[in-house]
Amino acid sequence: MACTKRQKADLIVTNATVYTVDSAFTVAQSFVVSNGKIVAVGTNNEILSAYSADTILDLTDKFVYPGFIDAHCHFLGYGLNLPKAWLAGAKSWNEVVNRLVEHQNKYPTEWVEGRGWNQNEWEIKEFPTNELLNKAFPNKPVFIVRIDGHAAIANRKALELAGVTASTKISGGEIVVKNGIPTGVLIDNAMELIHKHIPTPSKEQKAQALLNAQQNCFAVGLTGVHDAGLDADEVELIDSLQQAGNLKMRINAMLNPTHDNFEKYISKGIYSTAQLTVRSIKIYADGALGSRGALLLKPYTDDPKTRGIQVEPTEKLDSVCSLAYKHGYQVCTHCIGDAAVRLMLDTYSKYLPKGNDLRWRIEHSQVVDPADLPRYGEFDVIPSVQTTHATSDMLWAVNRLGDRVKYAYAYQNLLAQNGWLPNGSDFPIEDINPLYGFYAAVARKNLNGEPQEGFQMENALTREQALRAMTIWAAKTCFEEEVKGSIEAGKLADFVVLDLDLINSEISNALKAQVLQTFINGENVYTKNQ
Repeated sequence: MACTKRQKADLIVTNATVYTVDSAFTVAQSFVVSNGKIVAVGTNNEILSAYSADTILDLTDKFVYPGFIDAHCHFLGYGLNLPKAWLAGAKSWNEVVNRLVEHQNKYPTEWVEGRGWNQNEWEIKEFPTNELLNKAFPNKPVFIVRIDGHAAIANRKALELAGVTASTKISGGEIVVKNGIPTGVLIDNAMELIHKHIPTPSKEQKAQALLNAQQNCFAVGLTGVHDAGLDADEVELIDSLQQAGNLKMRINAMLNPTHDNFEKYISKGIYSTAQLTVRSIKIYADGALGSRGALLLKPYTDDPKTRGIQVEPTEKLDSVCSLAYKHGYQVCTHCIGDAAVRLMLDTYSKYLPKGNDLRWRIEHSQVVDPADLPRYGEFDVIPSVQTTHATSDMLWAVNRLGDRVKYAYAYQNLLAQNGWLPNGSDFPIEDINPLYGFYAAVARKNLNGEPQEGFQMENALTREQALRAMTIWAAKTCFEEEVKGSIEAGKLADFVVLDLDLINSEISNALKAQVLQTFINGENVYTKNQ
């Protein structure tokens, strides 16, 4: 009898249901890892007869997927927010202030900061005034950010420190005034009037924030993130932590359009390491729907006096696109309203030749006029969506948009334009768990299972589409589909082990699915209950 010498590898994953998410959506049983890359994929017999390894991971009744990638989030921002008061889910303005007081009593700070309030979840769905904040914190400045990050409320002390009065003007933002007095509510660019006075986190604080964010992300199966808006010093910190081996998360950094970022990165072309990609610029065309800052073609249904806010002049948006095109950078523009989408499609079309592969993105693509849909395909523009936004917004979005709501959160229509789209969460605006995004994409329901029939189900994604959107398509949007995003020979060994079959199980089970292990480069970076 002849015996075949088996090839030695570092790791064999076997006896599992492996969703490879390759082009054929192949389901395998085993795969092999050496030097941080996948060597071969196949059946148990094929792999075990051809390879040996010191470490064999036998995953009976477990399910393996490519490492999940969040295509639009605020990774550093999430980490920096962790020590602050979290205000999401509060059912009234009173509850927001009480939570803030309680948090400040436990963790006193020079500035009182928090995030997550949402007036659309209160009985009185209106912006509050800062009177309760003034009483609770007469001697400390307060600055708390709305859930969407596009509005905030400051107390009197903070307004005084910043010199903000009823007569203060700001381009691309609004200072809400009532009876000749600022209410404390600041929308879009007006937020910076206060924010610039808050002490900047130290390098050490940012480093710790990144590591804390990483650990939480590993626990939900994320192996890669696209951080939507960073400065050069933050990218350099990320790079240094990665090079030292402390930060293992793969990061696609979108740069803010600053002079410093241009000098250090953009003017020098694309910067790339094994874990970091810097090749895109993040800009804002408008604000958010919840704070009526999204720029609409026609007035808001529930406030006909406004169409929203264009946060940057057209000339500036155009100049950034020109700069990006010249230096081979991708443009990623925040567009919530249909007017913002049209503005940026008009601008992009000046630079993008038909048939291009530059993969310029429109982040959110939340409300899109039907006449503009085909232009995504015409100019190869990528709609970068966040499926949980649909299920978070649906209960009040109809008030803002009226009949136009049927053109909002239209993910299947957007996917049809190029045949693919990436999905993210926009955390900390939404939860970091990518399985919530998978569920929202397929079921079109919120975490309470509402509405029972699903929200505008004609735009639900299939399970295969939803899984691709958080793996291979998320990798593709930053030009990395050849190196990650699926379990295939030659690709990076980033994968996640779950206790649930996302493709065949009852869809509501996705909300209860447990991430058992997360691997990057074949290295176990998270094990449940470890």
